[in-house]
Amino acid sequence: MVKLTIDGREFQAEEEKTILEVASENGIHIPTLCYHEEVSPYGACRLCMVEVTRKGRKRLVASCLYPVAEGLVVRTETPEVNNIRRTVIELLLARCPDSEVVQEMAHDLGVDKPIFSLEEDNHKCILCALCTRVCQEVVGVSAITLVNRGVDRQMATPFYDFSEVCIGCGSCSFVCPTRAISFEDVGDTRVLTMPHVTMEFKLKKCSKCGKYWAPERQLEYIAKTAGIAPEAFDICPDCRD
Repeated sequence: MVKLTIDGREFQAEEEKTILEVASENGIHIPTLCYHEEVSPYGACRLCMVEVTRKGRKRLVASCLYPVAEGLVVRTETPEVNNIRRTVIELLLARCPDSEVVQEMAHDLGVDKPIFSLEEDNHKCILCALCTRVCQEVVGVSAITLVNRGVDRQMATPFYDFSEVCIGCGSCSFVCPTRAISFEDVGDTRVLTMPHVTMEFKLKKCSKCGKYWAPERQLEYIAKTAGIAPEAFDICPDCRD
C-alpha cells in the first residue's frame, strides 16, 4: 500500500492501481471517454489528464495510465488541466459534431462551439479503441481493429466487410462511449451497425417459448470455448429452471 494525496485528501491505495482508479473509487470525478474497467487502459482520449507532483517534479499525465506512488500529490482541477481538457473536447467535438455524448461533455467543460473545422463521415467514432480492446481481451475473437494511420485512422472490420470471426455478441456496442456502434434484434435477426459496415446474425430460437434470444454464432462460440454441449442453449435463460 502507498499513501498519496488527491485534491488535498490523503488516500491509501494498492501500488498497481492507477490514479483514475483510485479517484473513481473515492468519488472524485475525472472525465474520460476511452476508459473501461474491464479492459486494459489505452490513453487515447486524454480527457483524464491531471497534474502530479512527485519528488518536487510537477507534470501533466494521463490518469488512466499513471500508477500511484508513495507521496504522490495529484490535482485534478488546475487551469492547465482544464485548458487541456477543453482543447481535447474541442477537437473531439470537431471530429464528431453529431455525437450527443461529446456535445454533453463539451458543455460540462464549458465548450459549446468548436473552434476547429468540423469533419464529416466519422460516424461518432472518436477512435478510443474500446470496441477493439473488448473484442480482443474479453470476447477473444479480434473481429474489429483500427486501420490506416494519421487522419485516415478508422475502426473497421477486415476489408470493411462482414467479419468471419465476429459472433454478433454486441460487446463492442455496450462499451462504445459515443454510441457509434449499435445493434437491434428484429425478428430472428440481429443487425449490428458499425461506422463502416452493417452485419446481420441469425438468432437462436428457444425450443420452449419460441423467443429468439441470442446470435447462433455467439452460442456456438461459447459452447466451443467452454466445452459445453450445444444442446445446452436450446432453451433461453427465461425458460430454464
